[in-house]
Amino acid sequence: MLPTVQTSELLPALREAGERMAEASGKAGLSADVPSCPGWTVRDLLFHTGTVHRWATLIVGEASDKYRPVRGGDPIKDAEFRPPDDELLSWFSEGHAELVRTLEAAPEDLECWHFLPAESPLLFWVRRQTHETTVHRVDAEQAAGALTPVKPDVAVDGIDELLTAFLPRRRHKLRSEEPKTMVVQATDRPAAWRMTISSDPVVTERVSDAGDADATVRGPATQLYLALWNRITFGDLNASGDAELLNSWAQTVRINWS
Repeated sequence: MLPTVQTSELLPALREAGERMAEASGKAGLSADVPSCPGWTVRDLLFHTGTVHRWATLIVGEASDKYRPVRGGDPIKDAEFRPPDDELLSWFSEGHAELVRTLEAAPEDLECWHFLPAESPLLFWVRRQTHETTVHRVDAEQAAGALTPVKPDVAVDGIDELLTAFLPRRRHKLRSEEPKTMVVQATDRPAAWRMTISSDPVVTERVSDAGDADATVRGPATQLYLALWNRITFGDLNASGDAELLNSWAQTVRINWS
């Protein structure tokens, strides 16, 4: 049985992730390269994440029933919307704090636009912004050279979002002409997933017994989270089986900002 993480547990993680991201960004400096986001600097990372925070705040705060585009979505192409360097860090922190306040104040029965399956629109936005911010907090910390761990239960939730909500979308390119299976299993939490990868969109099942598969990746939830979101490699975990399938992960599993 997969542990269930609710908004009351994810909101503190979202708050902490943003605060750690700001701290790491300040230590790294705006011009520092972000190793996990080739071509980006910390400046780009802060602008991207701060823009996403404002986008989510707008949709939740207004209970918008449709997609709302946001100016400045691309940190490279839309650099003209980026605040000056001496204001960027405070701009990011202010937007992050407003996002947390908006999500905390939102009613449990909130109805608004969202783009992945979830138990409720509110849980979707809390979950999505928690992992958006946590993954980019990791990026900033890698740029600063000092990575702090992701809490295991938060990591399990982020793995579940990626495997059961993002990957089944048609836009994702993890495919195989010959159907193959891949198992992901946390070694420190009762959590495992089995993916069927074919020429169709990925099908993911939560499982209690991982069983055999063409490829298997096992490890502590925190390390699995980082590897599956392409912040460390599978070589840092217990990965076995179909090398071609394992190697294709980093090239094909890419998450767009919206």
